[in-house]
Amino acid sequence: MAHQSLPPTPPPLTPSPPPPYDMNQPDYPAIIRQLQEQIAVLTAQVGGAAGRGVGGDASAATEVAKPQTFDGTPLKVSKFIGAYKLYIRMRLRESAVEKQIQWVLLYIQGRLADIWKENIMKELEAGEIEFESAGEFLAEIRREFGGGDEKLVKVVELKKIKQEGRTMEVFVQDFKRIARGSGYERQPLIEEFKQDMNGSIRRKLMEAENQPGSIEQWFKRAIALDRNYKESRREEERLRGKKKNNRALAPRLNN
Repeated sequence: MAHQSLPPTPPPLTPSPPPPYDMNQPDYPAIIRQLQEQIAVLTAQVGGAAGRGVGGDASAATEVAKPQTFDGTPLKVSKFIGAYKLYIRMRLRESAVEKQIQWVLLYIQGRLADIWKENIMKELEAGEIEFESAGEFLAEIRREFGGGDEKLVKVVELKKIKQEGRTMEVFVQDFKRIARGSGYERQPLIEEFKQDMNGSIRRKLMEAENQPGSIEQWFKRAIALDRNYKESRREEERLRGKKKNNRALAPRLNN
């Protein structure tokens, strides 16, 4: 029986090279996913270095607070933009505009913001729109979500703020931030401040023989009263605790 020769072995398949990367058509969803992974890695590294007490420049291990996510709520747009301007100045100053915009997009999510984000990413990928700076992109966010009337948004926010459990020093700083750009000044601003502070401090200020004049005087007097009030409460609690301890010790001393 004749020996039959086997067919020759085919050469190994060589995978076709990937298509060339088009720099003009960046894959924004993939880039954003990569940036999210980088955030997690860098955060872990910074936290580990701080926990180990690594020497050197302390500022290098300082974690800059990242902005909270923005869901498209008009009352939150100014705070988000302000926080992100600071973040770019502190951490992304030397980065390309494209990367700065990608980082902004990372923190835009939820509610109507997702729809706008998806549309803006498609337009960026298609080259239909282009921003010369991150500031121009943030201005676009303000136009889209600012409700068309920044002053009205500020007024609404000013009407909603209350001191509640905050110290007067913290409350005054928050009040100043919101009042800036609201159009409120002089007596209307003073009246709003009086309404928003806690009632106990407001009554003491109103009962004073010489009431404050300017809004800055109201701020200073309110902070001083709040501080004195809290110190007085702490002293009362200390004295009550001391009396309680003395009453507990009295039967033992009589025995």
